[in-house]
Amino acid sequence: MVGFSLPFGIASVAGYETSSREFQYLASVLSGIVLCAIVYWLTGAISSLCFKSYRNLSGAQKLEWNNRGFSTVHAIVVAFASFYLLVLSDLFREDSVDGLIIDRNSTLSNTVLGVSIGYFLTDLAMIFWLYPALGGFEYVIHHGLSMFSIILALLSGQAQIYILMVLFSESTTPFVNLRWYLDIAGQKNSSLYICNGIALFVGWLVARVILFIYFFTHMFLHFEE
Repeated sequence: MVGFSLPFGIASVAGYETSSREFQYLASVLSGIVLCAIVYWLTGAISSLCFKSYRNLSGAQKLEWNNRGFSTVHAIVVAFASFYLLVLSDLFREDSVDGLIIDRNSTLSNTVLGVSIGYFLTDLAMIFWLYPALGGFEYVIHHGLSMFSIILALLSGQAQIYILMVLFSESTTPFVNLRWYLDIAGQKNSSLYICNGIALFVGWLVARVILFIYFFTHMFLHFEE
């Protein structure tokens, strides 16, 4: 009896940990979907009260306006979380002794990836529903590949550092969306539109050019891992 008690105990703990991880993954994905739904509704409700230009939009334009609302919130959430995990926390420190850097993950990093999957699922559902008003085939491919890579990193627990780098590049999305909002509201000649354009250029340079140079350099230096 003694000989069977330890393996059974280990198996029970392993099964519990697996179930706990699966619950966390599912909860984070559902949280991302719920977050998108709430922000979508709030964007429409607040915009109809505060912006006269919103009330003059067509039905299709209102749908895209609201869609860009939860796109902006998702971008802000994952950008700040990615910055914290990559820069401020010790999770991916080069001098850390916590194993290979590509194998490191945490509850927070897993949650961020799950929430992002929830966002891509929601946005993809809207793209299919309104196809091609919110984006054509290229958007479907982009979202499909994004979800595939995030799911692989989440389930395997590997290469999350690189997925988080890519998610940080979403920090340019709020500026892209604000540019669209100002354009659709007839504010292309405003000072805010110009300032946003400058911020978009700087953000794109940092988060889409310089970051990806570092991204590929880091991958090359850690290629053997």
